[in-house]
Amino acid sequence: MSDPRYCAEIISVGTELLLGNILNSNAQFLAEELAQLGIPHYFQTVVGDNRDRLQAAVKIAAERSGLLIFTGGLGPTPDDLTTETLAACFDTPLAERPEVIADIEAKFARRGRVLTDNNRKQALLPVGAELLPNPSGTAPGMIWSPRSGLTLMTFPGVPAEMRRMWAETAVPWLHQNGWCRSILVSRLLRFWGISESALAEKVAPFFDLQNPTVAPYANNGEVKLRITAAATSEAEGQALIAPIEQELRAIAGRDCYGADSDSLASVVGEILRDRGQTLSVAESCTGGGLGQLITTIPGSSQWFWGGAIAYDNRVKQSLLNVSAETLAESGAVSAAVAEQMAIGIQQRLGTTWGISITGIAGPDGGTETKPVGLVYIGIAGPSGCFSVERRWGAERGRDWVRRLSAGDALDQLRRSLLTEDSSRLD
Repeated sequence: MSDPRYCAEIISVGTELLLGNILNSNAQFLAEELAQLGIPHYFQTVVGDNRDRLQAAVKIAAERSGLLIFTGGLGPTPDDLTTETLAACFDTPLAERPEVIADIEAKFARRGRVLTDNNRKQALLPVGAELLPNPSGTAPGMIWSPRSGLTLMTFPGVPAEMRRMWAETAVPWLHQNGWCRSILVSRLLRFWGISESALAEKVAPFFDLQNPTVAPYANNGEVKLRITAAATSEAEGQALIAPIEQELRAIAGRDCYGADSDSLASVVGEILRDRGQTLSVAESCTGGGLGQLITTIPGSSQWFWGGAIAYDNRVKQSLLNVSAETLAESGAVSAAVAEQMAIGIQQRLGTTWGISITGIAGPDGGTETKPVGLVYIGIAGPSGCFSVERRWGAERGRDWVRRLSAGDALDQLRRSLLTEDSSRLD
């Protein structure tokens, strides 16, 4: 472990965080930022709006970390205790800062409000603390070194305010005061169609690397490999990462679909746009989930023309031209119906490609031959139509089946777009 004097710790204050009422996105943001700045970070704490427990958390953190970063508890209400508790921890009196009062008054005047006694509380900072301005809100933070080898930074809990204060004041201060001795540069490779265990087996030797390091993650059907390099500059870090990325991509082949902020929808969209091709979708069990993934991509209107949610068999017949005979013989959840749905939407909207999804998401509706989690995906394209069967299982619930089905449908199209024979998968 690094010297504690050069380690950071995040302390999130708020009973609402402990109760799960609010997702702790501030801690996630700060953790990523610390990694980018190359500042070691080994502990996070969440503590409620309680003076004694917050004091206890500060006492512990101050013995193992040199930079304590607090979010929350800077508001005007009685349960906002962070500033006064920190002052008490280090036996330091609070003093009203006139520049903060002036700032709050000016902001209130623009909103037609008048400063109250409650808001004056936000102008109290420990004697000797440096003001950490809040351009967006009324709760300023502080940068304070109550003793040698220890620095405290406080931020409001409102994410937008905290992030702006961090970028505009905290990060420059950290650079100027020698905290950013190196930086961490990362590249996130994204995979679909291969399990975490299977991918880990293929790339196992890379997990022993020291710089850069390679670590696997998995969620919602997707597997990720994060390559992280410690370096003195962004360029140096990228140079360390590039050959490792090249080797990993070569090993994974088409299972690696992109990197960093890429999504299956954005990658598919880029290919379709470059080729001047278009897409439409027909969904049953996913109920619009596939269309939602696609339309989250800015500019998707260039290549995505629309779709249909054909939940009832009568809609499959009237809108997508699925035959009554096929429905009677094979059932709505079948390869034949998936293919007819894909062709039907492709022809109905006149697009280059059509995707369909039909399945049993559960929790009810499964049978011995067609269990919950059985899904068929149809792909219709310039060279014809094909379908794939997926058995996701019922263990993780309805939403899991729907998410994986929508993601896998995009992956089937991606693989079809990447192969000369678009009527089959690798």
